[in-house]
Amino acid sequence: MRRTAMVTGASSGLGAEFARQLAARGADLVLVARDRDRLAVVAAEVGERYGVKAEILSADLLSAEGLAAVEARAAGVDLLVNNAGFGLDLAFEQNPIEAEVRHLRLHVEAAMRLSRAALPAMLERGSGRIVNVASVAGFVPRGTYGAAKGWLISFSRWANVVYRPRGVSVTAVCPGFVHTDFHERLGLPPGQEGVPPGMWLDATTVVREGLRDAARGRSVSVPSWRYKVLVALSRLLPDGLVVRAASRGR
Repeated sequence: MRRTAMVTGASSGLGAEFARQLAARGADLVLVARDRDRLAVVAAEVGERYGVKAEILSADLLSAEGLAAVEARAAGVDLLVNNAGFGLDLAFEQNPIEAEVRHLRLHVEAAMRLSRAALPAMLERGSGRIVNVASVAGFVPRGTYGAAKGWLISFSRWANVVYRPRGVSVTAVCPGFVHTDFHERLGLPPGQEGVPPGMWLDATTVVREGLRDAARGRSVSVPSWRYKVLVALSRLLPDGLVVRAASRGR
């Protein structure tokens, strides 16, 4: 039987690329996002190109009803990609606290609930994978975005140790700056993100390396040697220096 993979935040960016590469590997898909029209475009693309089934599940993971519907569907998947997320464009002290709470709930609570929903059936089968899209920001002090991604990394490291011996791997994929529409949604046109050109990654490479590391059962995947070096250095340098360096770019 074909595997079924659920991808949240699948209407664009890394989520859409996960959908493409998983479909290329022969997996049927459950594509989750709020925008049904954009999901339909991705579903049609992968279905036509790879001959897989692509189910659309339009849901808001910040609503109780939407999250419950996705949790119920996650219970039957073989691979779960927790990719849904967004950034905040102001400093912590300037952001409305309601926006910060929504940000935390989507990055942490939704990923935790969907992982919990998918795990029992995976463990019963003795096989499954969970991929949590985190960020190198989770390794450095970088506001509440980095703090939320740090939770995903810590959770994935722990869960992989506990569940991999039972056939279920859990991997945190931790890219740096990636060419997607993430920054545009923050209102930053291309070229105005404050990121050196050499630090950009492309979505195809990030997803390919992330899926490869997940297949190898690794707890953490940091695509590209550049970011591997930066993560290693961040563990050796004083917090003040790391915070100043990490504050470059949006």
